[in-house]
Amino acid sequence: MNYKFSDKVTKLQASAIREILKFTSVPGVISFAAGNPAPEAFPTEKVAEISADLLANDPVLALQYNITEGYTPLRDFLKSWLKSKNCYNPDFDDVIVTSGGQQANELSCKVLLNEGDTLLCESPCFIGSLNAFRSYNVNLCGIEMEDDGINIEKLENAVKTQKNVRMLYVIPNFQNPTGRTMSLEKRKAVYDMACKYDFIILEDDPYGELRFAGENVPTIKSLDTEGRVIYSSTFSKILSSGFRTGFVSAPAEIIQKIVVCKQVSDVHSNIWAQVVAHRFMTTTNLDEHFSDLRAIYRKKCDLMCNYIDNAFSEKISYIRPQGGLFVWCTLPDNCNMNEFCTRAIKEYKIAIVPGNSFSIDENEISHSFRLNYSTPTNDDIIKGMEILSKMTKDILG
Repeated sequence: MNYKFSDKVTKLQASAIREILKFTSVPGVISFAAGNPAPEAFPTEKVAEISADLLANDPVLALQYNITEGYTPLRDFLKSWLKSKNCYNPDFDDVIVTSGGQQANELSCKVLLNEGDTLLCESPCFIGSLNAFRSYNVNLCGIEMEDDGINIEKLENAVKTQKNVRMLYVIPNFQNPTGRTMSLEKRKAVYDMACKYDFIILEDDPYGELRFAGENVPTIKSLDTEGRVIYSSTFSKILSSGFRTGFVSAPAEIIQKIVVCKQVSDVHSNIWAQVVAHRFMTTTNLDEHFSDLRAIYRKKCDLMCNYIDNAFSEKISYIRPQGGLFVWCTLPDNCNMNEFCTRAIKEYKIAIVPGNSFSIDENEISHSFRLNYSTPTNDDIIKGMEILSKMTKDILG
């Protein structure tokens, strides 16, 4: 039978990263292609303790339906926590718990954009969000990035020339895939431009607590006085990615529409995970927990970057991140990036992600590739980077 799929999904393709990860089951392959938290970062004992207590003493709470907006004590905690970071304004904001940051971004697009409306985003950009946006048939327009974030001049040009610009999607902290951090100057410029040209900013901040170098930069949400910034984040990188528990802080009118759409989508997010997340966040020394996480990622990042500094071909440039999970490397213009990535996995047994996996225009030429240091063990980082260093010199000299 010939199946006729809807226009919304006909052109969607499986994530190139997920396809690459299939190779990681091949014996001997070391993967720098994933984006998972470090396994040693999971607070397994504390989660087990909380879960056992919950199921022993209040099992119905963990197993029964709950409200769409999210477990009330967790929402109350999030409001207080986000307010302390100037990411929640009680005068006009509300909070909803979502099934990960992915759903937060997808529903934000769903409630605010019609087919054909323009959504601007950094280029390159996180593939998960790109596919979510594509599923609503919006006009995706990528804006080139500089070392300190999105190119403001090109952003304004796109706002002026594209039709029906309704939203700008950005990951200001340790951007996926490039690891770049947007400067405060550019965050202010982005917000001022949103006010001037009347569009919404969707600020995705999954890695904000994972800063292990440099100084904290205020969020764009903290600059918001007009109610035009949607702030999305998640517990995936600070507690458990498997919980699929994220959250949105946004003007109450937007949250109300997200609630309706979420009711249609999944009724509510996993309540057991929400309760565990709440109890963890309210009974743990968070400063100590976050400090431990940062130490893990600082060490992993240093291991990887030190090989790039001292053992890679000098023809490769890269961005050393101040936090997050990724390193963005760029080959010389005369080197075929896709061929390089294919040879890495087939000949050298190292899985890396080609840069065009994150392109808004899937036919766009890229000379970059993404490395992940959070998922592999420290020993695998050392072993894999020794192999990859040799490869860069074999191919580039």
